[in-house]
Amino acid sequence: MRILVAGAAGFIGSHLVDRLLADGHSVVGVDNFITGRQVNLDHIGSDNDFTMVEHDICKAWEPEGSFDQIYHLASPASPVGYMRNPILTHLTNSVGTYNLLQIASANGAQFLYASTSEAYGDPEIHPQPETYFGNVNPVGPRSCYDESKRFGESITMEYVRNFSLDGRIIRIFNTYGPRSDPNDGRVIPAFIMGALRNEPLTIFGDGQQTRSLCYVDDLVQGIIAAMNSANTSGEVINLGNPDERTVLTIAEAIIKTCESTSRIDFLEARPDDPYLRCPDISKARRLLGWEPVTGIEDGLRATIEDLSSYVTSQSPSS
Repeated sequence: MRILVAGAAGFIGSHLVDRLLADGHSVVGVDNFITGRQVNLDHIGSDNDFTMVEHDICKAWEPEGSFDQIYHLASPASPVGYMRNPILTHLTNSVGTYNLLQIASANGAQFLYASTSEAYGDPEIHPQPETYFGNVNPVGPRSCYDESKRFGESITMEYVRNFSLDGRIIRIFNTYGPRSDPNDGRVIPAFIMGALRNEPLTIFGDGQQTRSLCYVDDLVQGIIAAMNSANTSGEVINLGNPDERTVLTIAEAIIKTCESTSRIDFLEARPDDPYLRCPDISKARRLLGWEPVTGIEDGLRATIEDLSSYVTSQSPSS
């Protein structure tokens, strides 16, 4: 198949490109490199089955050739990324999504919209099933991401209902692994970089807030299953790991695995930061036959090994 991946230079997007190429597909990647990184794709080299296009999907675009499938993973996805680019985040998930939906409709292509667990906001139901409508602050500092993703879900479903688009939505929960951006502020790369440098690890809040961490290879398997499994058109599907852990225990595990002397500092909780985060993946198990298989110990070791290349010197313990 000929497949378009929007957000191909991102952390998850680049792993998806790898998997699609390994499966024998022809892939066209598109990215504006606002938060995507060329280094994530450098290993592909001159593969004749991969074409990279530098383009902002918020702008009109008529790509060459037709596509069988379109994966929409384009958008800043970390708090650092979307708070630096709030307007672009809004537009990528609204105008950009509309532009890709138009291409999918014109091509009769299958479409997958990558949404987020942030669609649930700071949840009042735990764990979060797809039927939960969420508890989102529509005007808060994270709303550029949360609300634009919710809009992207809405317009995708309008195309499914009104234009017979073969489209589906996935809600991605916390994901980690090699190619994480060491500077994007997400909990795993931030903790690992601090631990590798023996610097204090900062936890915002009391450390008892939870996260459920899915290794990127498992997530990509779920993404491809969501696109290709029968009866997923028009469905919203959680993809994540239900192995829920406190942020404090995650920090302690990283310090131990890195053999670090880092201490843990606690600061005031950030506005609208979800206190509990854990997916109900019953639907993914039922529709896709999917669930994560990588243990956090193995996943952390692989991620630490990858991020260690960014550490040029160790600072003394403070």
